[in-house]
Parts: sequence; structure tokens; C-alpha cells
Amino acid sequence: MTSPDNTGTTLGTSIADAAIADASTTAIPTADASTDASTDAPTHAPITIAEVEHRITAAVDQIRGMDSVIVAFSGGVDSSLVAALAHRALGAKALAVTAVSPALATGELDGARSVAAALGINHEVITTDELARAGYVANGPDRCYFCKSELYDRLAELAATRGVATVLSGANADDQGDWRPGLRAAEEHSVRHPLLEAGIGKSLVRAMADYLGVPSAQKPASPCLASRVPHGTPVDTATLAQVDRAEQALRALGYGVLRVRHYGELAKVELNADDLTRALGSLERSRINEAITNAGYRHAAIDVEPFKSGNLTVHLLMPTRRR
Repeated sequence: MTSPDNTGTTLGTSIADAAIADASTTAIPTADASTDASTDAPTHAPITIAEVEHRITAAVDQIRGMDSVIVAFSGGVDSSLVAALAHRALGAKALAVTAVSPALATGELDGARSVAAALGINHEVITTDELARAGYVANGPDRCYFCKSELYDRLAELAATRGVATVLSGANADDQGDWRPGLRAAEEHSVRHPLLEAGIGKSLVRAMADYLGVPSAQKPASPCLASRVPHGTPVDTATLAQVDRAEQALRALGYGVLRVRHYGELAKVELNADDLTRALGSLERSRINEAITNAGYRHAAIDVEPFKSGNLTVHLLMPTRRR
């Protein structure tokens, strides 16, 4: 079994054993600085409506100058904001494209379709095969490079076929301080990042999305299922499906923001702070244990530390932040 990540939590062999003013200056509320809807964005000063409107206008003008675009579209808040801006700028010359593979969690495609329909942007679905790439399957710290290379290869092919000028991503300014090997793949494919290029971080992303009525404005981050597998443990279709089954089973119990980390026969459950008290009750532990074992794991443990996005990659940023 792969060693646990750097959370300081001891994993037990069963869940029962786990240590348990006016329009120009009005401020727009943002998520709590310490828990920006599971993305852990840093504290920001209050964001005014005037700033939001200015940023939207500038972004629309920038994208309008690109003539035609494909947006790499997951349905999350970042790519949804870029899609909304692109649709405003270019109308029918903007296309949102969602990639489907075994690493996409159940329900994410339906969510993306719903958001695209609400935005009014043209939307298509493609299939990617990152599991055909040895670097992705090996699941090293640069796994996302191979995943994004596969995605941008497919989008570049589509853009060439359709005569589309530019591929856009939803990367934002806060991503520069995180471990994001996918940005290297984007650079190699000449992908543009309107949010990152404009210095727009996560809190401003959510404020802009709220202002534009984007349905996923407050959607928690939902990275691919491979992010639940510790680096060095190979990724395969069966593992991804098992993680997905476990997470869907916990959502059926009423848990929203969560991760099931895959450690072979052991599933480590990470839950939002608001859910931990309920989850650690003896009856609820039994229900969670049953859900996890029904998904194919032999053992389960609840992390007594609240869920924090990036738990499996945080060590890659220590002792200095790498870009």
C-alpha cells in the first residue's frame, strides 16, 4: 500500500478505528478567505462592482480580438467564466468543448451541459485517451502534463479542422502559485489563459461569475479522479471507477465537498469541516464504512483534518513554491 500523503493523519484499518455603498463602490461578498469553496484561495480585499464590470469589459475586449475560440470547458467556475466571456465577445464563433474519459467523475458531463445551455454557448463533447500515455499511467508528479497534452492535442486538431484561431483555458492567476504541470502543456500548444493573463484570481473569478449569472459560480473544485491516487501508484480504469463509485456513494449519504483518496485496499475519506462532526458519530461511521466497502475497498478511514484541495501535491510546493 502506498504511503499516506503529508496530512499527519494516521490511517486505521477500519473506519471505526480512525482518530476521529453606491454601485461603483459596493463590495461583492466573497467566500471565506481560508476556505474559498475548497480551493483555499488567499485572502483578498473586498471586490467592488465597478472592478468586476471593468474586468468583464476588458476580458470581453481581449477575447473579441481573437476572432474565434475553443474553450476547454469542464463546467467548473473557471472555464465557465471564460466560456461566458467568450460567448459575449464572439457569439457563435465561440465553442465550449468538454473532454470525456474514465477520469471524469459521474455527473460532471451533465453539469457541463447544463452550464453551457444556460450560457447559450455552442457546446460539444470529445473523447480523450490519457490512459494511452505512459506518463499519465505512471502517475508521477507531472501526471497533469500528460493529461493536458492529450486534451490540447485533441483540441488543436478540432481547431484546425474548424478553422478556429485560438484555444482558451480557465487557468487563473492563483494557479501560478500552485503545482500546475498542465500549464507547460498549454504553453507547448499555444493555449491562451484570459484569466491568468489578466491577473484574475479565484475570488475575482467567482465574483465575476456571480455577476454574470454563471450557474457554477460557487461550484466547488472537482479535479479529475486521478487526483485521488497518490503519486507513484499507477492509474488505471478500474481504480478510477472504484474511486468514482465510492465518492458517489458518499454523496448519496448527503456529503457534498469530499475526496476519497485511494491507497490500494484502503480508502481515506476527506470531508468538509462542516460534515466531520456528523461523519465521526458511530452510526454514521458505519454507514460510511458500508458505502466504501460496497465500492470495492476492504478498509476505510476518515481523516480527522478537514478536506483541503491539493493534499496529495502540497509537498511538491515545499520548502519553496515551484512554478
